[in-house]
Amino acid sequence: MESKRGKHWFYWFTFAVAVIFVYKTLDSWKAITDWLGGFFSLLMPFILAILVAYIFYLPAKKLENLFQMAPTKWVQKHARTFSVLGVYLVAFIILAVIIKFLVPSVSKSVIELVENLPGYYQSATQYLNELPEDSILNKVDVKGMIHNLQQIEVSQFLQVDNLSGYAKGVIGIATGIFDLFVMVIVSIYILLERKQILQFASKLSSALFKGKANQKIRNYFRKTNEIFYQFIFSQMLDAVVVGTLMAVALSIMKVKYGVLLGIMIGVFNIIPYFGAIIAVVIAVLITLFTGGIPQALAMLVVVIVLQQIDANIINPKIVGSTLKLSPILIIFAVTVGGAYFGILGMFLSVPIVAMLKILILDYVELKNMRNIQEQNQNE
Repeated sequence: MESKRGKHWFYWFTFAVAVIFVYKTLDSWKAITDWLGGFFSLLMPFILAILVAYIFYLPAKKLENLFQMAPTKWVQKHARTFSVLGVYLVAFIILAVIIKFLVPSVSKSVIELVENLPGYYQSATQYLNELPEDSILNKVDVKGMIHNLQQIEVSQFLQVDNLSGYAKGVIGIATGIFDLFVMVIVSIYILLERKQILQFASKLSSALFKGKANQKIRNYFRKTNEIFYQFIFSQMLDAVVVGTLMAVALSIMKVKYGVLLGIMIGVFNIIPYFGAIIAVVIAVLITLFTGGIPQALAMLVVVIVLQQIDANIINPKIVGSTLKLSPILIIFAVTVGGAYFGILGMFLSVPIVAMLKILILDYVELKNMRNIQEQNQNE
């Protein structure tokens, strides 16, 4: 009797503690989310380092195999070190070439675009003022929006209250440079010690899970690796192909800032669905101001044709059918990932959802099989 009473009071005590915990959590939700946001920002260099090491893993492994076949034993002994240094050397050379030849042209276009923005602004204002009263643009009060923009004074950005914000921006740039340095160093160490890291993960899995469970963990790890690796490399390669095609096509059409707009569309194309749409809208608006309506419409047709070629021919060849996700799932993944984790979340959310889909389908299939077995046993 005393035992049942003790269990009864323990149950209610546990329930009361759980209610208090939930209440305090909801009451302090903003503080918790702020702490989690700060903690995630602190971990960002290490997360990016893992991502960079993950991307460089396959090239480093193949280069290590080549060094291991060298006739000198000393080179064979330090094959991993030479492979990691070689991969980063190639990456820095590619980055230097981009900075040398591509960045000057793009930066010149950006500077020219920014300098010409007041002129484009005046042209847009004049065009809107000449519109008839029943125009659709007047119905959405575009003139009112532009009037509000005209009321903004540049002097307010030079107030003392805003100077601290500018100082924080400078500090943020310095912090970003430091985070970049940490990312490179950590990614190098991850590649150098990848064998020890994988061995530890294997031992940990064997210690925590036994038999079939451990084997399933290993299988899911292998599937996750395949999905992430194929998605990351295929999206990056597809972005390069699309960006190059767009830049060449827009340059042939003599679209102003054609190279800049083509590269922008290629970079945004990394983000499924939303990226291409946002980039095309921006490109069309810029071309509308710089080349007029006919050139903007022509550019839109060319971009849509190239996007369809990419979606139906190039992307399926590069990406393949590993993800097998419906458009609804992809849009949902990109929306949620972007809302909580920014651009990186938009990029990585798709393979994460693909892996979750595999886990859920396997679980559902297992439960259905068990239900069928139980029904057969009952019969």
